[in-house]
Amino acid sequence: MSVRIGVEEEFHVLEVESGLLVPRADPLLRRLPRRTFTTELHQSTVESNSEVHTSLSDLYTDLAGTRHRLDAAASSLGLAVVAAGTAPLAPAESAHPTAGARYRHMVEDYRTVADEQLICGAQVHVDVPDRDTAVRVMCEVSPWLPVLLALSASSPFWQGTDTGYASWRTMLWHRWPTAGPVGCFASAAEYDATVRDLVQAGIISDAGMIYYDMRPSAHLQTLELRVCDSCPRVETVVLVAALFRALVTQACERLGSGSAPECGGRHEWLRGASWRAARCGLEGSLVDPDTHREVPAAQVVRKLLARLRPALEAHGDWHTVRELADQALADGSAADRMRRIAQDEDLLACVDMLIAETRGERLARRAPDTRGTDLCAPDVTGPPPLPARPLTSR
Repeated sequence: MSVRIGVEEEFHVLEVESGLLVPRADPLLRRLPRRTFTTELHQSTVESNSEVHTSLSDLYTDLAGTRHRLDAAASSLGLAVVAAGTAPLAPAESAHPTAGARYRHMVEDYRTVADEQLICGAQVHVDVPDRDTAVRVMCEVSPWLPVLLALSASSPFWQGTDTGYASWRTMLWHRWPTAGPVGCFASAAEYDATVRDLVQAGIISDAGMIYYDMRPSAHLQTLELRVCDSCPRVETVVLVAALFRALVTQACERLGSGSAPECGGRHEWLRGASWRAARCGLEGSLVDPDTHREVPAAQVVRKLLARLRPALEAHGDWHTVRELADQALADGSAADRMRRIAQDEDLLACVDMLIAETRGERLARRAPDTRGTDLCAPDVTGPPPLPARPLTSR
């Protein structure tokens, strides 16, 4: 089975010495190939676009190489880049829109929502047979997207303050009128009619402003995942990409067999499930997509792995994904790692950790702090950490 995947990653641009978010994307991009790197709404963000791949090893090598080139260009300017949902030290004055009529229109129309769009996400594209299939698959896949959000959660801090959330990026993102869980559509024509209605109503200016957790690409024959924070570790991006590909291919097979959507068309609970994932990450509870009950995050992750094992094995991904998932559960979410370092030291040390992990380096692993009862208390029954091993696709 050869279903291709590609990844878009967004990175914050920081000043090395202060750790502050800075609007320096343009001079950075002038040192990089525009085929791979591009601008975003604010000048404090750059985006990279991977090639398309069938193997996880090739995707990993591509993403790691892209980060290396980006880091080298940033270092030559006294800058650094970090892959995280929010930058820990992001003063309001770092908001500086990128030039262009489209971005200017967004800032004028959405005001503070656009001004505070100092966030970064990771998007995954998976090949699908056609646009109708992409739209119909969304209904089947949506219930499991909060799990992918929890795995990626990396934004506990906002403008120097601990928000209490694992993914504050999600809460900022959900303020846009077309963000959050996507509904069920019977066909691409029905979905496209909804998008046209939103444009004609003046809610959005174009189809590119559809910010649902998942959407059919407007220019590629892919389904695009949009729910995740940017991830400091490349391994997390690869894990999410593999799980999303398996979800999509499994759903395509079910549709091909004539099976009815498992969600039954009822998605009212999904926004709450996304909130839970944003609040807790991997350190507390998630909503079980089958029972709609609150259960430990590790249990839901392992349930997803068991569900997807046939699809993962068909892609040759099972051993790699199981290993990466075990490591993610052992180490905890990026949000939790950030919070622990900030508590032990300060936010600048947290920034140093993000820079190191974005480069592919690792700081010494810290033991979790002892905490009292909390909505998102750590799951102390998780597996022990695995020894570091190279990513392989078997």
